[in-house]
Amino acid sequence: MADFHQNGVISTLHNFSNRSIDDIESELRTFSKDSPIELILPSLYSELEGPALKNIVDCLSEVKYLNHIVIGLDKANKSEFLKAKKFFSHLNQSHSIIWNDSPSMKKLDMELKKIGLAPNESGKGKNVWYCMGYLFARDEASCVALHDCDITTYTRELLARLVYPVANPNFNYEFCKGYYPRIRENTLSGRVTRLLVTPLLKTFKKVLGHRDYIEFIDVFRYPLAGEFSFRSRLLKEIRIPCDWGLEIGLLSEMQRNQAYNRICQVDIADTYDHKHQNLSLDDQDKGLSKMSIDITKTLIRKLAAQGDTFTYNTLRTIKATYYRTALDLLEIYHNDAKINGLELNINEEEIAIELFSNNIITAGQQFLDNPNQNPLITNWNRVQTAVPEIKDKLLSIVDSDSKA
Repeated sequence: MADFHQNGVISTLHNFSNRSIDDIESELRTFSKDSPIELILPSLYSELEGPALKNIVDCLSEVKYLNHIVIGLDKANKSEFLKAKKFFSHLNQSHSIIWNDSPSMKKLDMELKKIGLAPNESGKGKNVWYCMGYLFARDEASCVALHDCDITTYTRELLARLVYPVANPNFNYEFCKGYYPRIRENTLSGRVTRLLVTPLLKTFKKVLGHRDYIEFIDVFRYPLAGEFSFRSRLLKEIRIPCDWGLEIGLLSEMQRNQAYNRICQVDIADTYDHKHQNLSLDDQDKGLSKMSIDITKTLIRKLAAQGDTFTYNTLRTIKATYYRTALDLLEIYHNDAKINGLELNINEEEIAIELFSNNIITAGQQFLDNPNQNPLITNWNRVQTAVPEIKDKLLSIVDSDSKA
């Protein structure tokens, strides 16, 4: 059972397991009558062939409070897009599929790139950005939820608890982040959060001193969670990274633009598991290796934007402090796993720490070599200003593709 501890400047909403999912959903149906709730599903075509997304669609088909679902489909040719249409036709809700690889979407993307307004690289961030743009164009949602499509432990309760804090008109939250324990097959999971983000945040505190930004990120129980919800007015304001720094970058935007009492985190699941990335020891452009570099660069860039100075000597100090801090935390994780009867492979954990330690230098050096790089995608407010007809274009393209 959850405790009721409040650990920082934002609200933490716990799960005391004494309210049924039917009761929560009943209340959400009432809210949705006046304040439509919509959902974003960023998906790779390959995820349609796995067991996770089929279960997600089956669960969503039973949800009665969703006004609309937007699916962002990546890496799909025409025949695969047609298969995706059939796959998602099992949804009982009104839904739209944004075929990101369609000729029309590629043409629009190229037009926006020519004027410097499109994402620089493909990936989840770009997918989410176009989904947000489409919801902005529809202009029907009052609040929006987003979650990944590879959650193997998905239930209706996850979505209901995720969206409730921003859907409830009696709450004042503008943004809500989901959190959960990461246990997989009796093994302590969540390596990037446990072995990179947590010790790196503690390292920044030691090396740089107190920073409001670091304190803010550190209060989130699972900062890399891909599940969040927000009031729809943020659709046109949010600037997100297009790389693996998406989740940290989004929290950074909230810290910069929102009052802390308008932000919360909520316990959305007793168990959570999804598709796991390889560590990728031999290729820094793949797997958890690339993820660790992108996340570290996002943190360094944000701190630099707030006035901190980074040099190669600073990076060496950060690396050394991180390595010692991560090893100290590893001992705690081992003890935590042991008392709960969970497995933890110390050798594999230390290999990951060594990789992340080296990647701190790599990320820092990439920042020093190109400090003017801006990975944040332009917000939709600016896009609409530059291209006044963008809403009509997006709506038309998605509608036309759906009739393919």
